[in-house]
Amino acid sequence: METAGDQRPLRVAVLGCGSVGSQVVRLLQDQSGDLAARIGAPLELAGVAVRRLDAAREVEVPPGLLTTDASGLVARDDVDLVVEVIGGIEPARSLILSALEHGCSVVTANKALLAEDGPTLFEAAEKVGRDLYYEAAVAGAIPILRPLRESLAGDRVTRVIGIVNGTTNFILDKMDTAGSGFAEALEEAQELGYAEADPTADVEGFDAAAKAAILASLAFHSRVTAADVHREGITDVTAADMASARAMGAVVKLLAIAELRPPNEPGGEETVAVRVHPAMIPRSHPLASVREAYNAVFVESEAAGQLMFYGPGAGGAPTASAVLGDLVTVARNQRASTRGMVESAYADRAVLPMGETVTRYHVAIDVDDRTGVLAAVAAAFAEHDVSLRTVRQEGRGDDAQLVVVSHEATDAALAATVAHLQGMEMVREISSVMRVEGESE
Repeated sequence: METAGDQRPLRVAVLGCGSVGSQVVRLLQDQSGDLAARIGAPLELAGVAVRRLDAAREVEVPPGLLTTDASGLVARDDVDLVVEVIGGIEPARSLILSALEHGCSVVTANKALLAEDGPTLFEAAEKVGRDLYYEAAVAGAIPILRPLRESLAGDRVTRVIGIVNGTTNFILDKMDTAGSGFAEALEEAQELGYAEADPTADVEGFDAAAKAAILASLAFHSRVTAADVHREGITDVTAADMASARAMGAVVKLLAIAELRPPNEPGGEETVAVRVHPAMIPRSHPLASVREAYNAVFVESEAAGQLMFYGPGAGGAPTASAVLGDLVTVARNQRASTRGMVESAYADRAVLPMGETVTRYHVAIDVDDRTGVLAAVAAAFAEHDVSLRTVRQEGRGDDAQLVVVSHEATDAALAATVAHLQGMEMVREISSVMRVEGESE
């Protein structure tokens, strides 16, 4: 066991040597002197687990340290700390659990695993008295998880809303500023390396949903999984949606939203609402100015008020920066024979179904240009207890369209209203339905 005066090197095993892992290895080598000074003992690379020994890499790994035996590496007696940056569920889960069982603290960037089975990992770490840190799992280099877990531990967070996927933000930004279509913007994102060849995880919102689950778990001290998060992607966002947003002084963003909701009845329990979907937000909102592949997270709390965290949300070097920050912390803890904060899920709040979540809609309705249409549309909203905030008519004749923005209502009531409108004889088409966020009622 290390002591504060012990100068024995702490040996680090790195699982994965892709874009993030290679940068972790590089930083461990390039900054070895500074890291040793900050920790009080050197960090020494014990091994790097890879799939193929002969693959091309962005960094030169010292001879003899590459291995395809990840299981053997994390079980070695001379390994103190493990960095997991291979991603996915398996074998990452088994490797992390093995590392903890063998007395290693672990740093991971694995958002998918944490969002699916975080409690299993946290319980394993607590059982053996080791750390499990994961700042790099959400928003790359942006320090957001530690502020939620530590800096705001004495406050009451009420809402977290963020842009947590750089690929989708780049695509939507290009659709807004350059007038690109979705397919064109996606192709540009792929050419620049912002999007994978298979962009499904990004554009369908799976990546953002995993991050939303992690943010909600920390913010509201409750266990939230990716399966609890209502998820919609951006593939159906059109140029017409962008034009409608622009006409109302808004911009379209894919938002991850986690909210603390009051009880539905006196004496009831608070709940957590967590969702990922495209939404219109006013151009005056701080998140509206987040451009290209950048990320930002906006936090609202009772005492601190409104806080915003902004920066590069992905990429090898930015993500590796967050990994190294965690690595310094767990190394310090291990030398001092202590550990950091464990999972905080004491509140155990239920996750509110999407239908009961309160939101607002922007609806563009292609209608017949004749007397009584506006009154009939307004009556359809009223029938489902949805009040109208604004209504405007655009075009005449065959181009007639009503653009409606609702006041807050449950998502189920708003969805029922849209279904009602679609069945009306005077409604030719519902050309756009999108939620509206970021404005006070």
